[in-house]
Amino acid sequence: MNTKIKVAVIGVGYLGEHHARIYSKMEGVELVGVVDTDKDRADSIAAKYNTKAFYDYKDILGKVRAVSIVTPTILHYQIAIDFIRFNTDILIEKPITTTISQADSLLVESESRGVLIQAGHIERFNPAFRLMVEYIKNPRFIESHRTGPFAGRATDVNVILDLMIHDIYIILSLVKADVTDIRAVGTPVLTNHIDIANARIEFSNGCVANLTSSRVSKEKMRKTRIFQPDSYISLDYAEQSLTMYRRIIEDNSPKIIEDKITPEKEEPLFAEIKSFINAVNYGTRPLVSGRDGRDALKIALQVQEDAEKRLSE
Repeated sequence: MNTKIKVAVIGVGYLGEHHARIYSKMEGVELVGVVDTDKDRADSIAAKYNTKAFYDYKDILGKVRAVSIVTPTILHYQIAIDFIRFNTDILIEKPITTTISQADSLLVESESRGVLIQAGHIERFNPAFRLMVEYIKNPRFIESHRTGPFAGRATDVNVILDLMIHDIYIILSLVKADVTDIRAVGTPVLTNHIDIANARIEFSNGCVANLTSSRVSKEKMRKTRIFQPDSYISLDYAEQSLTMYRRIIEDNSPKIIEDKITPEKEEPLFAEIKSFINAVNYGTRPLVSGRDGRDALKIALQVQEDAEKRLSE
């Protein structure tokens, strides 16, 4: 009896191809097909990963147990709602939808049918982040930088929804308090959308987060720094490394010691998809749920609104 979980990937651009690659090699999974409206691209990826090409996602409704949705954001909602109505579990790349009302609609529909939604916030699965969580006690200030050269991808959304939303999700997962204030600035550079942005987010427990994101910078940086009583933690997502600076008392005087920790490296996307398949297989809540994706989108849209308001002044 074949008990493999049948899956498909909807949208096989740069990131979607990696979803297909991982599914094609994963034990207990059968990659039934890949879907893309670009027929040449669909054919090429299907041949590369020994599966079938489709050009309309509606052709596989009801034929798979789970899908990855890796299309432009504007298409997420309609594709997701159609698969949910066919009782198909979904991994949907960030941002989950373009509006909060769409995200809420997906959550209501999925919960009524017992369908699983996992939001694609990949940094949650970075081994250095998973290690860092063990040392987080009471963050007072968080600083994140996510910058890099223009790649020509995801130009349908601004840098806040493209890159900063990663760090927004991470910060919401670390700071267990309500957001009380958001101040943001940003400007277009190479596209018609905001390409570089900074946001200051304040929480009800007094924690403050400062986030900078750019897709038009020369230097590529993916770092988060967390300051809390008696310690300072620096996380490098690209290196998958963690550096801790802790205060100790030596000879009756305070002293800072540095400890660099490098966990065993792992491909975050593989860990993310593996977590999704485990949730599908056992019917458990995803590590990054659809509601988590919705909450990150809500704050990202508020950052966008404030940045656009200041830009127009």
